[in-house]
Amino acid sequence: MLVKTKAIVISTLRYQEKSLIVKCFTEAAGLKTYFVRSAFSSNKSSQRIAYFQPLNILEIEAIHKNKGTMENFKEVRLASDYSPSLDIVKNTILLFVSEVLHSSIKEEETNEDLFNYLDSALRWLNEHDSIANFHMILLLNMSKFLGFYPDLSTIDQPHFEIGEGVFVDYRGITCLTDYETYLFKRLLNLKFSDDQKVFSGSERQILIKILLQYYSAHIEGFRQPKSLEVLTEIFAS
Repeated sequence: MLVKTKAIVISTLRYQEKSLIVKCFTEAAGLKTYFVRSAFSSNKSSQRIAYFQPLNILEIEAIHKNKGTMENFKEVRLASDYSPSLDIVKNTILLFVSEVLHSSIKEEETNEDLFNYLDSALRWLNEHDSIANFHMILLLNMSKFLGFYPDLSTIDQPHFEIGEGVFVDYRGITCLTDYETYLFKRLLNLKFSDDQKVFSGSERQILIKILLQYYSAHIEGFRQPKSLEVLTEIFAS
């Protein structure tokens, strides 16, 4: 079946010497894995490989056999009004988020709400330079579409319980401290367009640790992103 859809690149893996395995989150068909034969063997290979950088937004035509095997691209191009960033900070954020998504999206099911949110957020990142809190706000909001956004009905309580995603009046072993909960509540109120200097570098480190703990508690087999150390260094101040 020929499918025309937008797609967000989640990960790439070089296969043997010349080929690529590309995992994409597509608008029309959810998570799909594609085999790109001879990706490194043509004169235009460098341009084609550049399409598959982490979280690039693509417009693709692909042959989907839907048999649980790898699919094949027919045509690939960058989405209109989207150009990959050359900024090292933005690319580190994109790598970090792509690793989180790789551990979080596991089903070949459409999730148009999540796709549309990611599409909008990535375009915002592409167009702005003040981005220190972007990845934290993104991870928190993604949990809405993945099914474990915090329950805010008892947000006045002093402790956030990681396992159930609720605010409680006592501190159990899976609860954040008073201070961690205070930071987490502040994050809950932020939008991308808000002041990026509301957190210090050390506060961002605490919040990233909280968010990754939260994802680990709610997604089986969640892996800590390898890019976390570099991301932490970039936003240390």
